[in-house]
Order: sequence, then structure tokens, then C-alpha cells
Amino acid sequence: MSPSEPEPYPIANLWRRLAALIYDAFLLFAIVLAYGFLLTVIKVLFSGSQQVEDVQPGALLQWLSFAGLIAALIGYYYICWRKQGQTLGMKSWRLKLQQADGSMATPRQCIKRSLLATLSLAFGGIGYLWCLMPPAKACLHDIYSATEVVVLPKTK
Repeated sequence: MSPSEPEPYPIANLWRRLAALIYDAFLLFAIVLAYGFLLTVIKVLFSGSQQVEDVQPGALLQWLSFAGLIAALIGYYYICWRKQGQTLGMKSWRLKLQQADGSMATPRQCIKRSLLATLSLAFGGIGYLWCLMPPAKACLHDIYSATEVVVLPKTK
């Protein structure tokens, strides 16, 4: 590394990542509520308010609704990561998503990472726990999406 190059930021540890995820969980909960409200409004528009409890969507509509919910949640991360590399929880804990060279994650990396992180969490957090195994400091979704989460320095 030459003297003119800035020193790279340290990789975020598991505890910081989980703390940021907990912060983001509150916003994700609000997104889930808004999505549920939207689905309820659509259901009322199509079936009327009198029989809203009697109308049950079929399996296809239930799967489409679930896919829409996952898309909304992934959309939150995608927009935040593409705009500035940070979600609200990541800002609070001074974390930033980037590529190894320090540049912003590409759209493909953001989508891949959000899908893999969701699967990792769904399977008991195994992908997150991966960063505890030496010498890796990266979670599985970091490795497979070729991204890293770094800790930013404190600002004055």
C-alpha cells in the first residue's frame, strides 16, 4: 500500500451486524404492516367491506402475496445499499456495504446478497455464524456476493 492510499476500513464483526439487523427489524416490521394494509385495501376493493372475512385467496394468490412481501423487504435493502451503501441500522452502527475495492455494490450484488442473507437467516443464521470461523471474517453472503461490510470511523 502506498502512502497516498487511505487505510482500508476494518471488517464488521458479527455483533455489530446483528445490532444493525435489530435496528432494521423495526423498519422491516413497519414495511410488513404497510404491505398487509395494502393487501387488505385491495381485498376490500375487490370483494367489498361486508364480506372481507369470507373471501379467502387461493394458493396462487397466497404465494404471490408472499413473493410480494419478500420483494418489498428485499427492496428496502436494495434501495439503501444502492443509494449510499447503508441501511438505517447500518448508519446507526457505522457500517457500510461495499466491494473489496471500496466501491459501491452493483445492483446484481445487492440482489444476490439480500436473497442469500435471507436464506442464511432462515437456516438458523448459519451464514452469519460463518464469520466467527477463523480466518474468515466474512459471512457466507459476503463471500458469495463479493461484498464486505466495513466499520466506518467515528465522525467528529
